[in-house]
Amino acid sequence: MNKSKVYFTNLRTNSNMTLLQKLDRLVKKAGIENIDFNEKFVAIKIHFGEPGNLAYLRPNYSKVIVDLIKSKNGKPFLTDCNTLYVGRRKNAIEHMDAAYENGYNPFATGCHVIIADGLKGTDEAIIPVEGGEYVKEAKIGQSIADADIFISMNHFKGHESTGFGGALKNIGMGCGSRAGKMEMHCSGKPVVNQNKCVFCGACRKMCAHGAISFNENKKANINHDKCVGCGRCIGTCNFDAIENLEYSANDILNKKIAEYSKAVLSGKEHFHISFVVNVSPNCDCHAENDAAIIPDVGMFASFDPVALDMACVDAANKQVVIRDSYLGEKEQHTSDHFINTHPETNWEVCIDHAVKLGLGNKEYKLIEI
Repeated sequence: MNKSKVYFTNLRTNSNMTLLQKLDRLVKKAGIENIDFNEKFVAIKIHFGEPGNLAYLRPNYSKVIVDLIKSKNGKPFLTDCNTLYVGRRKNAIEHMDAAYENGYNPFATGCHVIIADGLKGTDEAIIPVEGGEYVKEAKIGQSIADADIFISMNHFKGHESTGFGGALKNIGMGCGSRAGKMEMHCSGKPVVNQNKCVFCGACRKMCAHGAISFNENKKANINHDKCVGCGRCIGTCNFDAIENLEYSANDILNKKIAEYSKAVLSGKEHFHISFVVNVSPNCDCHAENDAAIIPDVGMFASFDPVALDMACVDAANKQVVIRDSYLGEKEQHTSDHFINTHPETNWEVCIDHAVKLGLGNKEYKLIEI
């Protein structure tokens, strides 16, 4: 197999070239203009950042891509799916408030934000996963599934469950509906925290399998003999009373992320951009971000999300660890910064599974712009 091309530019600037101009030049050199955007709906998948976290990507970067797509007569929108965990992005109203608070509004970016899985995270498309070992049908946010073209903009950083979060994490986990996220994160079926249940009945109305009933204390129960584990009740509950406590092992989680990525990208033109900047030890889903563990590296772009992740992790691992950081305070057992940061993780599992699924190539040619 021929090596995939990954394009890279550093963060050095001068009076004639800003970072935003460098991004524009990078993606054009990488071939984004070869995509036919004319009259196409273009989903730009991005993490808007949990409020309180300041490591997320600046909205200025997204405007570069939005303007380019609009110049080609495309119809771009910024998008993400609701979160499974309790935070400020678990439903579309709070999620859009968070996005606007962090600068992702039409005035700053030039396009609208659409939360792909709808108000409560239940608007989803069921997409078969060809070759899936753990996931046969992925639950993908409907607006992402409906889009004609898919662009991912990824903040490359550490992650406590997957080792690092890059293109595949942003695609696979990020594009899953709330039920899809439950399927990736968890191996069992949801349960009710009866201390939070208020007897509203919304979960029972949503359940298509008659698995939910109420006891004499007006508290919901889920019959696991009838429950199919779809997770739609989690999205339906406004009071966060339904949860799943049976979390998948990290290796299985990584493989499920690869399989969800397969579902998202299947049959679509796609392009991917990663920013190795503010490389915090944990995900941008945290309402805080710890200090960066390595110096900023630069911006990368490719049509191949697997090669892109490989190029980013290789470039990151060449950097000297910042001493006064979470990683700098830990003992360095390997030359891999992300395994050293989270020793219970193995990011290569996701990469290798993605290659097996035909999502891309681990071998790449790095072209510096």
